[in-house]
Amino acid sequence: MIDNTALLQELLSQGQIAMANAPFLSKAPAPMPAHWNFDRVEGMLLGLAVGDALGYPTEAVLPSDRLERSGEIRDYCPNPHANFRRVGVCSDDTQMAFWTLQNLLADGGLLPQHVAEEFTRHPIFGIGSTVRDFIRAYKNEGKTWEQAGQPSAGNGAVMRIAPVLIPHLRRPTAALWADAALAGMITHNDPASNACCVAFIHLLWECLRRQDIPEPMWWLDTFTEAASQLEGRTEYAPRIPDHSYQGPLWKFVDQEVRRAITEQPSTLEACEGWHSGAYLLETMPCVLYILARYGHDPEEAVVRAVNDTKDNDTVAAIVGAAVGALHGKAGLPSRWIEGLLGRTGSDDDGRVFDLIDQARRVFGEVG
Repeated sequence: MIDNTALLQELLSQGQIAMANAPFLSKAPAPMPAHWNFDRVEGMLLGLAVGDALGYPTEAVLPSDRLERSGEIRDYCPNPHANFRRVGVCSDDTQMAFWTLQNLLADGGLLPQHVAEEFTRHPIFGIGSTVRDFIRAYKNEGKTWEQAGQPSAGNGAVMRIAPVLIPHLRRPTAALWADAALAGMITHNDPASNACCVAFIHLLWECLRRQDIPEPMWWLDTFTEAASQLEGRTEYAPRIPDHSYQGPLWKFVDQEVRRAITEQPSTLEACEGWHSGAYLLETMPCVLYILARYGHDPEEAVVRAVNDTKDNDTVAAIVGAAVGALHGKAGLPSRWIEGLLGRTGSDDDGRVFDLIDQARRVFGEVG
């Protein structure tokens, strides 16, 4: 088992990773309960891939325009990358998440340099500007993986982070948090992004452990428990006109989502209020409010993410990972799984399912 805790501490002491060195990083996560099995992890991974595929054909479209053009989306849209069949096709969210999983399997854990190299080897569908800049820095400018990550508070690291918890399922230690931080900083070396990566892994881990459906506020409290310790003293501002907030991401998320949970606007109204693009001050409120409203109903949670947000493939991938971890594969509509091509490239149908099967065999059952 690879233990990256010393590496994380070295990077923190040298100021090479943008994150606070908080006591949270030294605390081991609670173990999985007895009689727990890998189906919940399969649900997490499939939820990510399904959410991405449902949103990808209409990503970056305002919800009102999407509704006018496509109606409410509850199933796969005709996809030009699959002869306009109504099937699930991946974008960068699925690609980068499952390339990470592929490397975890090959190495028996996280070796950040190998993951960084993997991200530069293949065409990336719907690539964001931050990942493009990372590839340029790593591949063309010769920077090391520690140096190539960009100071971006975009959502491109959080969307792919889920698989890093898998090698830790049998023997959880604080190395889990190190892997979440290091895997995130490869492309997005920013305090908000790194804090969100660790905090979301914390949330996913607790989803996998739960035997019941959490109360709405649990989603927010669980996320901010970690993010508030790790982000440090930061100054972010939302893109909301005439909004005066300036400060850490976690605090903005906490105040906005806490108010929404109390007042109960629709997810569309809430997400339009703070916007729903790829900026983490928009993505994370959308994710957490959708989970607070619909965490008990995996299908509706993903449907609302797909329909009610602008960066809908990524919001749906993150929401899908969370509800998949909580409810397992059985909680996801079978039609979505059956229609998912399972690609990580242009023509490797079934690769997602093969990697999940390998992960089950290599990292195995718990309990």
